[in-house]
Amino acid sequence: MNDTATLVRPAAPRAATVLSEHIVEVISDSGEGAQRCGQSLAAIAARMGNGIWTTEIIPAEIQPPARSVAGASGIRIRMGSERVTNGGDETDMVVAFNEQVLIGRVQARELKPGATILLESMWAKHRDPAVVASYQKTVAALREDGFDVHEVPLEERCKELVNDPRKGKNMFVLGLLCNLYGLDAQLARDQIARIFGKKDDKVIKQNVALYEAGAAWGEANLPFKYRIPAKKVTEPQLVINGNTAVALGVMAAGMDICAMYPITPATSASHYLSEAFEKVGGLVHQAEDEIAACAFAVGASYAGKCAVTITSGPGYSLKQEVIGLAVMAEIPLVVVNVQRGGPSTGQPTKVEQGDLLTAIYGSHGDAPKVVLAPNGIEDCFYSMITARKIAETFGMVVVVLSDASLSTAQQPFARPQFSEDWLAPPVDLTPVPPGAKPYDWDPVTGLSRRFQPGQPGGMHTLTGLAHDRNSKVAYDPAINEEGLHMRSLKLAALQKTLSPPTVFGGNDGELLLVGWGSTMGAIEEAVSRLRGEGLAVSSMHLRFIQPLPSGIREILRRFNKVMTIEGNWSDKPDDELIDEDNRRYSALAMMLRARFLVDIDCWSEARGRPIKPGDICRVARQALQAKAKS
Repeated sequence: MNDTATLVRPAAPRAATVLSEHIVEVISDSGEGAQRCGQSLAAIAARMGNGIWTTEIIPAEIQPPARSVAGASGIRIRMGSERVTNGGDETDMVVAFNEQVLIGRVQARELKPGATILLESMWAKHRDPAVVASYQKTVAALREDGFDVHEVPLEERCKELVNDPRKGKNMFVLGLLCNLYGLDAQLARDQIARIFGKKDDKVIKQNVALYEAGAAWGEANLPFKYRIPAKKVTEPQLVINGNTAVALGVMAAGMDICAMYPITPATSASHYLSEAFEKVGGLVHQAEDEIAACAFAVGASYAGKCAVTITSGPGYSLKQEVIGLAVMAEIPLVVVNVQRGGPSTGQPTKVEQGDLLTAIYGSHGDAPKVVLAPNGIEDCFYSMITARKIAETFGMVVVVLSDASLSTAQQPFARPQFSEDWLAPPVDLTPVPPGAKPYDWDPVTGLSRRFQPGQPGGMHTLTGLAHDRNSKVAYDPAINEEGLHMRSLKLAALQKTLSPPTVFGGNDGELLLVGWGSTMGAIEEAVSRLRGEGLAVSSMHLRFIQPLPSGIREILRRFNKVMTIEGNWSDKPDDELIDEDNRRYSALAMMLRARFLVDIDCWSEARGRPIKPGDICRVARQALQAKAKS
C-alpha cells in the first residue's frame, strides 16, 4: 500500500434516507471522464428501474485551461422513483475534481442552498502555494455559505491502483456514488464491462477495482446514504441520448442516405450512423462542407433514395439555398437541425431554441416546409419516422428541430417494436402513363406523382427555376403563381390530417402555458406543481409548428391568460425602453399572436441551459398575480 494513503476506518452500518428523487453532478476539467462517470451512473439507475434524466455540462471552449472557473466539464444526473422528464432545478449533491470548476457552478446558482459537496482534496497539498491558498479559501467560503463540504482523497486512493489517476478518478467516483445511492454492484460491474468492452480484460479488471475502491471508501467515510425506490423494469428499455435516438430513427424509418458535415452539437448522431448504418444497408457521406452535404442529400432523394442531412444552426443557414431547390423541385428531404446558441458561432455547446422562425421562413421567396419539434428523447426516435413519411408522401422538405439539450440528455424509454408501417413502399418504376406530367398537381391537395430517373416515359428536365407542369422553365405570371399555389396547398393538405393538440391539466382556467420542443417535461412538471397549489394552470405543447394543427384557437380562448415558454430571446417588459409598440416577442408567441389574434404573452430564457421547472412556476405565479391586479 502507498505510504501516504489514508487509512480507512470501518464505519458502523447506517440506514439509508429514502428520497423520491435526487440531483447529483460530477464536474471536472475536460478529459477527466466526469461525463462517462455520470452516464454510467444514470444507466445503472435506469436498469434498476429508476427514472433518470442527464444534462451534460460542456464548456464553451474545446479545451479550456485546467482549473478554470469557466472550464467545468461534467454532467448532471436527476434520479427519481418515477419517470423523469427534465433536468430539474438546483443540484442536491456535487462531486468536484477541483474547487475552480465548483466555483463556476456556485456562481451560476446551480446548487441548492446547503447542498452536499464531495471535493477532491489533493489541492490542499499541492506544490504551488497559490493553489493551496485558493483551495483552502474556497472550502472555507463554501462552508461559511452553508454547503456541506466533504473532502475526498481521489488522487491519493487512485494512485494505489493506477499510474495515472486522471484515468481512474471517474470509476472511483462511480463506485462512491453507487454505494451512496444503494445501486446494484453487479449492474455496475456489467456497465464497466460494457464501457471498456473493446479493450482487454486487464483494463476492465482495473476499472472494476477502481469502482470497488470508491464504493469501499464511501462506505467507510461518508456519514450518509440514500435510497431512491425503483420500479422493477418489466419490458426491454433503451437508455440513450437524443442524437442516438435520431440516428436509430433514421435507420428504423428505412432511410438510405445521411449526408452531413461535422458540427456541434449534431455530430454524434452521424457518428453513431457511421458505425451502424452500413449494417442495415445505409450510407453516411461526409461532404466537404454543409452546402455540399445538403446538395448530396437532395441528389440522392431525387434519384429515389430517401435522404437526411443533419446539422446545427450555422450549417442550416448554409443549406438554405439547396433546401430552396428541394422545395421548388418538390424533392423529398429530411433536415435535422440540432439547435444551439447563436447568432454566428454563438454558443456551440449550449442549448437555445432560436431557429424556429429560420426553419419556417428562412428561405428567399415562398418556400413552404414542414417543421416539427421532438418533445423528448423517445420522440426524437419517432419524429424521424414521421418526417420520412411526410417528406415522401407530400414531396416536401421536413425540418426536425431538436436542440443541444435533447442531443446529449439520456432518458430510458421502452424499446421500440419495429413495424413495417414505418417504411415507405418500394419505389414505383412502372412506366409513366402517356400524357402524365412531372408536376401534374392535384387542384385540391397540390400533390403530384413522383417521377423517378430512368422511369419509362418519365424523362424530363429538373430545374430550380420557376416552371410549369411539364417542368419547363416559364416566367409567365400565371404559371409562376400556380406553382406557388400548389406548393402551399400541400401544407394545407397535411394540416387537415393533424389531430388537435392535447391540454395538460384542466381544459380551461386562469393561465395556459404553451411550449414546443424540449421544454415539455419542465413545463408539465411546473403545471403539476402549480395545480397542486390549487392554481388553475394548464399547458399545451406543440409538436407540429408548420403547419399548426386545428383546434388551437378554441383552446387559447378557454383561458384568461396565455403565455409561451421558450428557450429563445424576447424583450423584458420592465426594461426602460420597452413598451407594447417595440417589444420583441419570442418566436412561437409572435406566430400565435399573428395567426390567432389573441393577446399572448411570453416568457423566455436564453441562458445556454435547459429551462427549469422552478423558474416556470415562479413566472406563472407572477403572471397570475399581475392578472389579478389588472
